[in-house]
Amino acid sequence: MKRFANSRRMGQTEKNTTPLSKCILSVIRNTKGERSVAKLKYKLTNDILFKMLFVRNPNLLKKFAAAFLHVPVTSIKKFEITNPEMPPAMIEDKFCRLDITMNVNNQLIDLEVQAADEKDYPDRSLFNWAVMYSSALERGEDYIILPKVIVVSILGFPLFTCKEFHSEFEVLEVKRHERLTDKLNMHYFELPKLPKNVIESNRPDDLDIWLAFFNAKTEADLKKVEAIGGDIMKKAVKAYNTVSTTKEFKELSRMRLKASCNETYALANAEHKRSIEIAKEMLTSGIDVNTVAKCTKLTVDEVLKL
Repeated sequence: MKRFANSRRMGQTEKNTTPLSKCILSVIRNTKGERSVAKLKYKLTNDILFKMLFVRNPNLLKKFAAAFLHVPVTSIKKFEITNPEMPPAMIEDKFCRLDITMNVNNQLIDLEVQAADEKDYPDRSLFNWAVMYSSALERGEDYIILPKVIVVSILGFPLFTCKEFHSEFEVLEVKRHERLTDKLNMHYFELPKLPKNVIESNRPDDLDIWLAFFNAKTEADLKKVEAIGGDIMKKAVKAYNTVSTTKEFKELSRMRLKASCNETYALANAEHKRSIEIAKEMLTSGIDVNTVAKCTKLTVDEVLKL
């Protein structure tokens, strides 16, 4: 009876847990007595965390850049983060996503992480390329000096129908596949397609290890990345643990959540007002109350009060 009572209280506690509390829950309890798995409270697909981690640790970003460019770190002579700032106004914009722009050996790079599919990502990433490319030319300068612009997107959702987790795009002639220019280069890394054992192979490359880091969902995943990635990934995991517990990160996350809730409420309120307008027009046309309620998703009482 005592065990049953404890279980019942636990069930009541979980039943009464709010959605926000569920988001904060970081441990999955295994009822069969197996060892619990600590889930990460914040994932690296969180754009605020992603940007704060790399802006505060530029040496790590430089090493990641070397990995996706497939060049030795020592070959990178020029490295600059060109947008290190994180204005509160941007955080409070529900539709704004924080990217990292860099100059790496005079190549311009836009690095972005996106957690959810908002059905517009190919267009948005191409727009990001266009903005960087067009703004690189000063008035009166020759087009020939325009730099190569590379867009690197790390996605928490499948974007293409292929099985490969990495897709690279350039501008090619349709039939001959002749390259028009090397100044447009787009990389998409789809984390859900990353093989579970990608870093357990005999010789995982640096890029695979970084992607496994971004795809980590549990403390065990991070420990595995640390063990295989050596000193670099130990520093990356330490940076993650440090940034994710700072007051600044938590406050920025709170601001983003508030903005999202406000936007959701505003949209719902606008939709309700539109339903009332439609209901009034239907009633004026002589349509019965029940039909109006069904079509507008208002309650019968709400329709009767119009």
